[in-house]
Amino acid sequence: MKMFSKSKTASSGGSAKANSTGFSVIGADVVITGNISAKADLHIDGAVEGDIQCAALVQGESSRIRGSVTAETARLSGTVDGAINARELIVERTAHITGDVTYETISIASGGHVEGRFTLRGNAVLLEGESQLKLVSGE
Repeated sequence: MKMFSKSKTASSGGSAKANSTGFSVIGADVVITGNISAKADLHIDGAVEGDIQCAALVQGESSRIRGSVTAETARLSGTVDGAINARELIVERTAHITGDVTYETISIASGGHVEGRFTLRGNAVLLEGESQLKLVSGE
């Protein structure tokens, strides 16, 4: 169920991917109990009690997620209690994550808190001198 959705319209010859580029927002006053599966990008400011699977996830500072997160990209600023699997993961300074993290690239801002194991995805290819883990100093 989408609370708010804005999607690009595809021409009659458009692909299925063109139809799945929407963006959905879960507001700060919304609590969802159950799993979320979306082809769209999600912005979550409320609370989710369940697993989340989406293209891209942006989590607000006051947001709380209890469940696993699977996304191509995830920018986390709130509390997550569960495993995270993301190709690109950004942990902001206000984030508090409890759970194992699987990633290809990860950035953790100074102050970001993660309790769990870090696992590099098996198919990641690094260029010479490139690092998977990036710690970002505070401003």
